[in-house]
Formats: sequence, structure tokens, C-alpha cells
Amino acid sequence: MTAQTYTAPDSVARLGRNALIVGVLGLVACGISWAGHSEDFYHAYLIGYLLVLGAALGSLVLLMVQHMTGGKWGIVIRRPLEAATRTLPLLAVFFLPIFLGVQHIYVWAQPVHEKLSSFQENYLTVGGFRTRAVIYFAIWIGLALLLNRLSLQQDSKPEDRMIRRQLQLFSGPGIVLYVATMSLASIDWVMSLSPQWISTIYGFLFVIGQAITAMALMIIILVMLSKSAPMSGVVQPQNLHDLGKLLFAFIMVWAYFSFSQLLIIWSGNLPEEIVFYKARLAGTWGFFAVALLLLHFALPFMLLLSRDLKRNSALLPKVAMFLIAMRLVDLTWITGPEFSHQGFQLHTADLAAPLGIGGIWLFWFAKQLQQRPLLPLGDPKLAEVTEHNEH
Repeated sequence: MTAQTYTAPDSVARLGRNALIVGVLGLVACGISWAGHSEDFYHAYLIGYLLVLGAALGSLVLLMVQHMTGGKWGIVIRRPLEAATRTLPLLAVFFLPIFLGVQHIYVWAQPVHEKLSSFQENYLTVGGFRTRAVIYFAIWIGLALLLNRLSLQQDSKPEDRMIRRQLQLFSGPGIVLYVATMSLASIDWVMSLSPQWISTIYGFLFVIGQAITAMALMIIILVMLSKSAPMSGVVQPQNLHDLGKLLFAFIMVWAYFSFSQLLIIWSGNLPEEIVFYKARLAGTWGFFAVALLLLHFALPFMLLLSRDLKRNSALLPKVAMFLIAMRLVDLTWITGPEFSHQGFQLHTADLAAPLGIGGIWLFWFAKQLQQRPLLPLGDPKLAEVTEHNEH
């Protein structure tokens, strides 16, 4: 291993091995749950899948934002972001239980269900659900492959400025495509759990939630890489500070979107709209709502106000890990009341699904991270980043 090639350290391989063990055990537990309580399995699997998908898709949009802005904040995490996007084909495979088990998850896919509008009857069909899912993944995987291919070409042709221009040109429309497809996917996969209820800001809640998940993961990975050569000589407190500020901004945007949806729906007080919050503010689900307010927003907000914490390689990853856990709580709160109206009930699959899918995903992510240099060697701003000048 040399600093010139920026090869992944042994810690990445260890991460992959440990994640694989956890993932296999989690999937075995999922299989047992499916055999004994298939409904509980499908419900938990959807939540766990959405969490892990957020890490990959959030990385895709952060990668495109970095190409568009040219910000130096993204240089040190460019390759981890790219590695995360290359896991999308794996996540397409992991979508199969949802793809095949539509009738077990969604009321509109069952033979007997509440009457829907003519548009909903035509839109919410098993065939349409599956066709649109194929289109979403085709677009996401296509964008990921395109950006990864151009980035690899940039390494071999650092003097070719046209490659940098192409990365920018494709990233702009790519962000629009991502937001559009993720908004539609959130409607298909989550909002349609309660087909009588609608929200126009719903897709943006998922978009910003995925950005939080991905940025938190990138902070954890960057700190892990900085503990050994070659990244130990590259990563500086300023890099963590930049990423911490972005994470702070994403949390504020998430809170703004969440409060905006609540304020508009509650002030409108329409029976078909307030049912969403009536179910989620009652019983044990109300405790989830309070936990999200205090632990997903207020606590991280106060912690990340500190400049010292954002530059602290010991504390910042802990905040990031906590936020990923809170993303799971948020997804459970959003979807859970549609499955359990009496209140939250913990099942084996609720823990096994995110651990199983997440473990296998982390294993594959580590494999992808080992395949390329840890820094984009052809990026013209790489020299500025590696010059350890504090601002």
C-alpha cells in the first residue's frame, strides 16, 4: 500500500467480514420470521430496506451535488460515495421480497379493499407498481454507472477537462431525475400504505432523510479510514468540520419539511388528511413522535452547533451513528401505524431486517471501496485538499 495509490487499508476488509457475519445472521432470522409470521416479516423488511436504500441513494445525490458545486468537501468522500452507489444493483435484488410480496404489504393490492378513486384504481395496480419499480432502479443504476465510469476515466486522463464538464452536465439533470423518481417511489412504496391519504411534501421528506443517512455514513467511514495510512495523512479536522456542517444543515431541512407538513395538515383539519397524524400521535406512537422531536432534531441540532464537536474525530462519528439509528426510528414511525394500529410491537424481524440487509450491504460496500483508490486521483482540486491548509 502506498500513499500514491491510496489503496484501502485492512480496516475496510475487516469491516466487510464483520458486516457479512451480521448480515447472514440477520437474514437467517428474517427467514425464520417469514416462515412463522410472514406478515410481520414483510412489514419489518420494508422498513429495513428503506433505511439501507437511503444510504445508497443519498450517496448518489450527494455525489451529483458535489460534481455540480465542485466543493472540496466532497473530494475526501468521493470514492466512498461512488462505492455506495455501486451497491444499487444489490439493492435491486434485495427489493425482490417487496416486488413479489405486494399483496402482503399493501391493502390496495388485496382482493377486498376500500373503494378508491378512479385514478387510484388505475395507478395502484400490482403490474404498475412492479413496472415503475423497474424504471426507478434502471434510472438510479444508470446514473450510478455513468458517474462511476466518468470518474474512473478522469483518473486516467486528469488533463482532460471535458470529463469534468461531463460530470457536471450529467449531474444536473441527474439530481432532478433522482428527486422525481424518489418522490414517486415514496408514494408507491410508503404513502400507498394508506391510499386514502396524500401529502405533496412526502417525497422531499424521504429525499432529505436519505441525505442525512448517507452523510452520517460518510462521516463514519472517513473517520475509520483516517485511522491508518494513507488517509491518516490526508484527512484533517477541517474535512470533518465541513461534513458536520452539511449534516447539521440536512437536519434543519428535515425538521423544516416535517413541521411544514404537520402545520399545513393540522391547520387544514380535513378528516382525510389529519388521520395520518391522529394515528401517529396516539398511544405508543406518540412516544415515537416525541423521540423524533427531541432525538432526531433537538439533540443533534444542539450538539452540531459546536465547532469543536464537528472537528472531533471521536465524537462526530458517534453523533452520526446515533442519527442513522434515528432514521430507522423515523421510518418505523412513518410506516408502523399502518401495520399496527394498537401501538408499536417489537418483533424479531424488526431488528433482523435492518441488520440482515444492512450487513450484506456493508459487506458489498466494503468490497466496492477496495476496488479503486480512496481519492479521485484525476480531480483537479485534489492537490488543494491534500495540502493541509486550515482555514
